[in-house]
Amino acid sequence: MPLKLTQRKGSDNWYVRGTVRGQSIFESTGTCDRKIADQIRVQTEGRLLAESVHGKKALITFEEAADAYIAAGGSSRFLIKVSPKGKISGIAAHFRGKFLKDLGQEDLDRAARILFPTASAETKNRQCYTPFIAVWNNAVVNQWADPRQWRRPRKPKGTNVATLKQERAGSKPVSYERAATFVAAMTPATAQIMTALFYTGMRPIELFTLEAEEVNIDARWITLDKSKTGEPRGVPVHDLLVPLLTALVARGGIIFRSHKGEPYPPTEEFGGQIASSISGARRRLAKCGVIIRDISPYTARHTVSTQLVVNGIHPHIKDQILGHAADDMSRHYTHVPQKPLIEAINTLPVPPSWRAFDWWEDPIYWSRRLLTKQQRQPRERLKA
Repeated sequence: MPLKLTQRKGSDNWYVRGTVRGQSIFESTGTCDRKIADQIRVQTEGRLLAESVHGKKALITFEEAADAYIAAGGSSRFLIKVSPKGKISGIAAHFRGKFLKDLGQEDLDRAARILFPTASAETKNRQCYTPFIAVWNNAVVNQWADPRQWRRPRKPKGTNVATLKQERAGSKPVSYERAATFVAAMTPATAQIMTALFYTGMRPIELFTLEAEEVNIDARWITLDKSKTGEPRGVPVHDLLVPLLTALVARGGIIFRSHKGEPYPPTEEFGGQIASSISGARRRLAKCGVIIRDISPYTARHTVSTQLVVNGIHPHIKDQILGHAADDMSRHYTHVPQKPLIEAINTLPVPPSWRAFDWWEDPIYWSRRLLTKQQRQPRERLKA
């Protein structure tokens, strides 16, 4: 059937949908303008007809190649970004409608300048050149493009001198007292997330996708059937988390949700799901004269690892807690609560101020609340 325009629920953008000579298609036009969308529909239909005659290698677009790369297990990061209103951006959007056969080094260099105008050579390489080349190489495997050597950006001459630059938040551990001060300035839902991260050492992506059935409160054990490494692992539960997890597990489903009751999107954006809450906590603390800019979700994992070493925990046990262990015996006992790991996690210190958070009394109720106007004002207890 000929291609038609349609709209998805919750999005203003028009989508092209239908079948042309046996090839089905359903993709966004990237616009909410009906007239422009119809022009895109006509162009898409013409392309599909030509493709059926001349072959895909001659007519496949970068956007289609990117979709195929992601479907094959590649990361969509930097390639496709969709805003809450359905607006699409990223490298694939930049090259929308461009055939692979027509793209060259100059097009890639121009994309890097447009998408990342103020970025360093390293950032452009990581966020533009690397994902573009990954899509291209996948297209080569599918015989949609010819192998090609792409030139990557380099530092200007004379810049290979060691320079001091601000470290990214989350790259180093902090003390639990400092962490408690920061978490106290966060909204309840995100404060609960950070608390769980600081007392499990889990990766943010693991915590955001954690479900009630994976948590055994009585056994003080979390079972992750598939971790970032692709292998199952067990995570011991600190005693501090028992009342929090008990309430959240009773609710069922995804454990940690936003104040709207919605799960956080599973992404590897280094905890970007709660970025606004992190920024808000920094601002509120700054009003109190307390500057804390070195804490992010991944800080917790570094802190747990470092504190366990300081506490004298054996490296093998520490690695199992963090999911670094890869021996067959560790995997065999993934679902079996291990006493040494539980004892080790309970050596993590708990500042009194952490136990004094208001939301401990009713985690579910407080998780649905934002900070009140009074709580948003600078508070003396945050200066402690």
